[in-house]
Amino acid sequence: MQALKKMDRSFRSNLITYGMVLLAWLLVGLASSAGLLSNSLQGQLVPICTYVVLAVSLNLTVGILGELSLGHAGFMSVGAFFGSVLWLCIGGSVPGWIGLVLSMLLGGMVAGLFGLLIGIPVLRLQGDYLAIVTLAFGEIIKNIFNAVYLGIDSRGLHFSMSDSASLGLGADGKVLINGAIGITGITKVSSFTAGIFLVLITLFVVLNLIHSRAGRAIMSIRDNRIAAEATGINVTKYKLMAFITSAVFAGMAGVLYALNMSTVVAKKFDYNTSILVLVFVVLGGMGNIRGSIVAAAALTVLPELLRAMADYRMLIYAVLLIFMMIFNQSPQMLAARERLLGFIRRGKRLAGKKGEV
Repeated sequence: MQALKKMDRSFRSNLITYGMVLLAWLLVGLASSAGLLSNSLQGQLVPICTYVVLAVSLNLTVGILGELSLGHAGFMSVGAFFGSVLWLCIGGSVPGWIGLVLSMLLGGMVAGLFGLLIGIPVLRLQGDYLAIVTLAFGEIIKNIFNAVYLGIDSRGLHFSMSDSASLGLGADGKVLINGAIGITGITKVSSFTAGIFLVLITLFVVLNLIHSRAGRAIMSIRDNRIAAEATGINVTKYKLMAFITSAVFAGMAGVLYALNMSTVVAKKFDYNTSILVLVFVVLGGMGNIRGSIVAAAALTVLPELLRAMADYRMLIYAVLLIFMMIFNQSPQMLAARERLLGFIRRGKRLAGKKGEV
């Protein structure tokens, strides 16, 4: 009976989270049709969905698993480049939404493969090794894509690490990746609706994983690795499960982001992007999926809303970050919020008793 009640609570909680996303999609659609959204805000819709997926997926590693990853932008870049290359190759021969789905699947699978290759040796260790290795991975991937030249013609794909002229393309060939210039000439296919679908899929997988037996094993590893090992939990297996899942959705988010731009360059996916996503997770609350959604959406659109403040825009942004950190993480504020919730619950119980009388 207790297990059923707990299952009902988690199911209701999941429904509320899905409802938040669907309500946001509906309100944005209504505001857009009524002409209440500026062009700049409309341009932020797909990036908001991208950062929500990145924050939720990183929270699985940082908040639920308890491991610090500083290379989320690296997995994002892997997905963005591989997905964009596939889109350039097949985009004209299939409907747009099919090409987007296939590109996302490829980007997610390749990012997950890199997550596996990194996770197998590193997640067997204890300490901050994952943070160091993922940080190095992000920088290595960025520099590799800066030096890659890839082209296609009737003879197939051509690869080089020197320049585009060395590809030896035929008359019908075209350059797909042009070194530091990146990928150009992308036909935009990502949309806010596609982003919402990806957010919902990410939430469905992550929330169901958290509330499953595997999720409880992952959280037990976070809370006490030694006790988890003593009870027979395969620590490496469950760490890899969480880390690869996080990498897959980071890669898919990268595809969503890339196919919303006309140009994709490697320098966009640098260390600062990984730190930005980590800020979303920390401000929203470690292990708090709804908090990650709200923090990613609010902090992505906030600089645009403060653009009228001109020189004071980033100062106000920094002050608001500090305020949000204090509100979400301060022990005194957490205690005050608990007291307020307790007062509200007591009020509801009293009201219910009076109604029974």
